[in-house]
Amino acid sequence: MISTDIDHKNIVSGVSPWKIASQKLKRNKLAMFGVVILTILVFAAIVAPLITPYERDFINMSKIYQAPSANYWLGTDELGRDVFTRLIYGTRISMSVGIVSTVISVLIGVVLGAVGGYKGGAVDLIVMRIVDIFMCFPFFLIAIVIAGILGPSIWNLMFISGILSWPRIARIVRAEVLSLKQREFIEASRALGLNSRKIIFKHIIPNILAPIIVYATLGIAQGILSEAGLSFLGLGVEQPVPSWGNMLSAAQNFSTLTNRWWLWVPPGLMVLLTVLSINFVGDGLRDALDPKITQ
Repeated sequence: MISTDIDHKNIVSGVSPWKIASQKLKRNKLAMFGVVILTILVFAAIVAPLITPYERDFINMSKIYQAPSANYWLGTDELGRDVFTRLIYGTRISMSVGIVSTVISVLIGVVLGAVGGYKGGAVDLIVMRIVDIFMCFPFFLIAIVIAGILGPSIWNLMFISGILSWPRIARIVRAEVLSLKQREFIEASRALGLNSRKIIFKHIIPNILAPIIVYATLGIAQGILSEAGLSFLGLGVEQPVPSWGNMLSAAQNFSTLTNRWWLWVPPGLMVLLTVLSINFVGDGLRDALDPKITQ
């Protein structure tokens, strides 16, 4: 139910806005489904050595292309490596790329968007023209070019995904700052003699955390998709380090697609399930942090 009225019951009882948001998030079944799935994946990634039956890079040439069995739950690949083991370890890499690249983009976007929006004038003009330039080019086209120049590497992949994703959050933050900088509490901060840096980082950014959190959540999904796409093309994570993207690259021939489903279906499903779960959580956070939505 959408309403412009504030929940008077929560105001009277002194419940904080974050507590209210937490309660609303818990009532969102899809969001909680996403939280459960992501919790399981993160836990599996952390304890991977304890739950996987083989070493990550263990090669057994006598067991190549084995179908799923009691010994190999998801079969083996072209080098006889256990697919289940590599899938779990791949969770570490793919999730790490998504998280680190999002941190990079959020840091750049929040700082530039906040400074441009608060300063205005020439500073804002320069920041927004840089944003426009970055947004003019297709993400994957530029990512492929940069990856081709820097070479395939997990660190390069994090950098590329982060450095190309910040313009969107910069625009969001700038818009929020423009609406806040004329508010009374900001005027009071100026009257007290606080400099621009303190006003931006101590008074403005804490008041726009809600859209930043939502963007960051959804940005992780974009980072995972970027990793999968670039690794599939051979420009991301290199073998023998497993990721969902380079595991999917094994399905580039017709024989594997038709006869060895266990090489591409599990990593494909992991990408799908993870991205869906993150989107569910992001949508739930967006609704939970919106004070106009009371249910």
